[in-house]
Amino acid sequence: MQACPSCGRENPPDARFCNACATPLADAAAALPEERKIVTVFFVDLVGFTARAERLDPEDVRAIQAPYFAQVREAIESFGGTVEKYIGDAVMAVFGAPVAHGDDPERAVRAALAIAGSAGELELRLAVNTGEALVSVAASPAHSEGLVSGDVVNTAARLQTAAPVNGVLVGEETYRATRTTIEYEEVEPIVAKGKQAPVRAWRALRALAAPGERAAGRVPMVGRSSELAALTGIWDRVVSERRPQLVTLFGPGGIGKTRLSAEFADVVAARGGRVIRGRSLPYGEMTPYGSFAAQVKQLVGMFDTDATEVACAKLERAVEAALRAGDARDVAAHLAMLIGVGREGAASDRQTLFYSARRYVEGLASEQPTMLVFEDIHVAASSLLDLLEMLASRVRDVPLLLLTQARPELLSSRPAWGGGLPAYSTVQLEPLAEPEARELAERLFETAGVEARRIGELAETAEGNPLFVEELVASLAEGRSEQGELPTSIRNIVAARIDALPGEEREALLDAAVFGKVFWSGGLRAGAETLDTLEGRDLIRRDPVSRLGGQQQFAFKHQLIREVAYATLPRARRRERHESIALFLEEAVSEVGDVVPALAHHWHEAGDDPRAAKYYVAAGDQANRGWAKEQAAQYYQQALAGIPEDDLELRREIAKRYAVAAQASRHLPEMLAGRGGPRSVENRPE
Repeated sequence: MQACPSCGRENPPDARFCNACATPLADAAAALPEERKIVTVFFVDLVGFTARAERLDPEDVRAIQAPYFAQVREAIESFGGTVEKYIGDAVMAVFGAPVAHGDDPERAVRAALAIAGSAGELELRLAVNTGEALVSVAASPAHSEGLVSGDVVNTAARLQTAAPVNGVLVGEETYRATRTTIEYEEVEPIVAKGKQAPVRAWRALRALAAPGERAAGRVPMVGRSSELAALTGIWDRVVSERRPQLVTLFGPGGIGKTRLSAEFADVVAARGGRVIRGRSLPYGEMTPYGSFAAQVKQLVGMFDTDATEVACAKLERAVEAALRAGDARDVAAHLAMLIGVGREGAASDRQTLFYSARRYVEGLASEQPTMLVFEDIHVAASSLLDLLEMLASRVRDVPLLLLTQARPELLSSRPAWGGGLPAYSTVQLEPLAEPEARELAERLFETAGVEARRIGELAETAEGNPLFVEELVASLAEGRSEQGELPTSIRNIVAARIDALPGEEREALLDAAVFGKVFWSGGLRAGAETLDTLEGRDLIRRDPVSRLGGQQQFAFKHQLIREVAYATLPRARRRERHESIALFLEEAVSEVGDVVPALAHHWHEAGDDPRAAKYYVAAGDQANRGWAKEQAAQYYQQALAGIPEDDLELRREIAKRYAVAAQASRHLPEMLAGRGGPRSVENRPE
């Protein structure tokens, strides 16, 4: 069985396309056999069923278990999880493997709440826990092959046994990653078998927002004045010229597309415009036209709980008011089919439905300048994208703005998006500049009531991503980032972007990550075309000058991507790649020169300490000659760790060099200040 790189669905070994989402599977075979990933593990178990089953006929037991297992599995898979195994009456599921989605902890908690809420007469205990695990990418849960292993699984199982009846307990990492979208209450730490310290836990109560939504920003928007001005100018032209336009905000997760849209919506509303929002959901979508359906329902006052007759009546009244034409009833019937509330009749073709959608939108915009906001269209069905392009190309002579938001992945599945339309614009959201990132961090610290600290380091780590700044500030404010580890929420977002790559490109990115921030094409197995594609995806950049003659030099555009990619590799694969890179560097340079520290590092990570020690000594000598005494001492100390204990003569020599360099490094500041350093000729005594 092979897992789809897009949705995670298992497919037969000979399948060329995913049976669930039609994603090509040819590239999936390049995945590593094992990878390290941040995953979320979910356990649910029936309470007291073993004792109850002892008194029941086997057929009665089956009659209870079968619908329970089916319901649990359906809920898990609807939120993007994978059922790994059944253990008696318990079900274990994994979110974030084999494919990460960026919000896997939230998906798991929502699935748990949905299962708990639909338990009926059954009594359940449920738990969710997030952490790092070793993932067997090629494993097939359908064939009882384990997908993940690690302490995250054991802890989830312990939390599940301590959960209240029909209650959901979550571990600390899950809580941290979802606390803005799920309401929790902290419970007493769980004394779990096999754990040295009690495990902190929270009980999930309810979702605070719809899937995909985030809480409103806690501080004023920073650094998007030019983009906001550009959008405002587009709106003014749409209104004054009565010429519809399609605009797409492009940017990676967390860059601020939703925040900018919200600020712009306030501007539009203040100028007399009508703003209606709709979001494409990564899971749980009820219709292929989900975000458009949500907009129509808002406009007509329709609720999902309305009976079909009530919903259709509301729609018909609203369409008649907007069109004031004899065919309003037909338009309403077609819209009902489009948004999934119509059960009778059928359209002869899709264009008939699209034309009715166009008629209704034109009627709305003729009443009042209107902006329809479509969020996250990179996860939208192709049918919705077709509808949007049709509206952008066919609606005429009304003040209508179609504002869409998308991650760069949209252009992979829809390369010609917006092409050929009469009025189409894109706004690319770039990372915040360092001063802006610093300002945002300071404002967030102030709002949190915590003294600002490590602002420069924080801004550098976040690389201008506002969400990353926010998560890092929260982590520091709560005292969780003293060891320099990335918050789980950030790793999830970056991992999802990496997992969305085709197999060959993803493999090349993981290999390049072992080099470091800078790497060379000759040291990779990937071809020039693959590297060019990665550059086109804005993941790496080609440097104009290379430090190695005859080798094209590249660099990761974002250090965070490099760090998460490297963390994905299991230790054995890292050692193998470090050795390969060290051999490449030895062959590529005639005189090792300034690549000595890199060679020392790669041989050390490859597990060849004696060979690494040789280069650490050379690096120490090089730093010593340049009066970088502190760095020289560090290199000599690292060399001592790799020199065999029985090589006493060499150890004594390097220990002596270390002592001299360490002593000099302590006195160097005094020398530079002129208090004990060599004096100039003019100042020497006669």
